[in-house]
Amino acid sequence: VEQVTKPCGKTVLYLVFEFLDTDLKKFVDGFRKGPSPRPLPTQVVKSFLYQLCKGTAHCHGHGVLHRDLKPQNLLIDKEKGVLKIADLGLSRAFTVPMKSYTHEIVTLWYRAPEVLLGATHYSTGVDIWSIGCIFGTLIAIRL
Repeated sequence: VEQVTKPCGKTVLYLVFEFLDTDLKKFVDGFRKGPSPRPLPTQVVKSFLYQLCKGTAHCHGHGVLHRDLKPQNLLIDKEKGVLKIADLGLSRAFTVPMKSYTHEIVTLWYRAPEVLLGATHYSTGVDIWSIGCIFGTLIAIRL
């Protein structure tokens, strides 16, 4: 993490992440598409879902809503089987009482119903809904 003050006086925060092989979407597409389509192994689905839930719980435990959880924002280390949450560009700190937020968050497919209906006061449930949608994507491949 590096904080920089630009000549115009605006402070900018830079986050630099480690390089990982791929994201969850590309990883899943590698199983689903290609010469011999096959389902994701059950153990891989369980492991990735567990890691996603733990990572999201960590964010929520520190007062951070991600607000853009989707397979493209979940980085994968294929060699170690590790999933890491990335792209915190839409994340926000949350407090009680809840603040008003924009409803223009999350890719449409992963957006919680309350946000789809225009709610501007929401909490951790928007990330939990996205996790459920991601889980559905992972197991749908198994059908």
